Amino acid sequence: MNRSSLALLLGTALLSSAFAAGKTEGTSSPASSAPASAPYTIEVAGSTSVTPLMELLAAGYAKIRSNVKININGTGSSDGIKAAAAGTSELGMSSRELSPAEKGTGLTELTIAIDGIAVIVNNSNPVANLTLDQIRDIYTGAVTDWSQVSGGAKSGRIAVVSREPGSGTRGAFEEIVKFQDKLLSGATEFDGTGAIKAEISRNADAVGYISLGSADNTVKLLQVEGITASTANVVNGSYKIARPFIVLSSRQTIHDETQQFLNWIMTADGQNIVKSSWIPVK
Repeated sequence: MNRSSLALLLGTALLSSAFAAGKTEGTSSPASSAPASAPYTIEVAGSTSVTPLMELLAAGYAKIRSNVKININGTGSSDGIKAAAAGTSELGMSSRELSPAEKGTGLTELTIAIDGIAVIVNNSNPVANLTLDQIRDIYTGAVTDWSQVSGGAKSGRIAVVSREPGSGTRGAFEEIVKFQDKLLSGATEFDGTGAIKAEISRNADAVGYISLGSADNTVKLLQVEGITASTANVVNGSYKIARPFIVLSSRQTIHDETQQFLNWIMTADGQNIVKSSWIPVK
């Protein structure tokens, strides 16, 4: 097993153990038989990659806990970490590991899913596969034309598309592909997964990256090192560009209703929702 896969598995195991030491719930919905209580709103902010999953989880939870409203604001991982630490949102969402300084803010981390990062191009692009070295060279400017990586199938200046600074997807992608802080000057930066997909779908020369769980037929997913970007290949470790989805909270201020929601996410019901497009951790 490679070092990255081992770190992910060990991190998940440690987080699961820490979770079990707190408020314990069964595999069925913890609120299904609970008495009715006063309405409560959980504020959630952070990663736009985690947002689609959080929206599904919120909808599922509403079916068994109608008194709880969950407001979700996709603003980026760094914003979510800051909001949870400052208490402006009760929960933060991150699609990257926290930095040492961020870990020092006293937040509790709960990994709720694992997600791949897909490298995408326009559907008309004949290129089907890139190596990690080629991806790095494109994003640092060492490779600038499709003819350099297409074997003659395509030419034209590569339009490099990236996420904005502070994006968890960007942070994880740059770390895994190994070009932190070396993004090509002049690369186009977009806030959010939807904007990336829209740009790639209209620009035949563009290349970008998005959460694997957000991929659809508007863009083409590239193989990386000959491996298809798929949930199965992230699970078996053959597809290397993957990262955790983390929910952050402060144990000093977390409300009981919020804790019940986090507990439910880790039950079979919650993890079945994760399984729809992402990789469950339990």
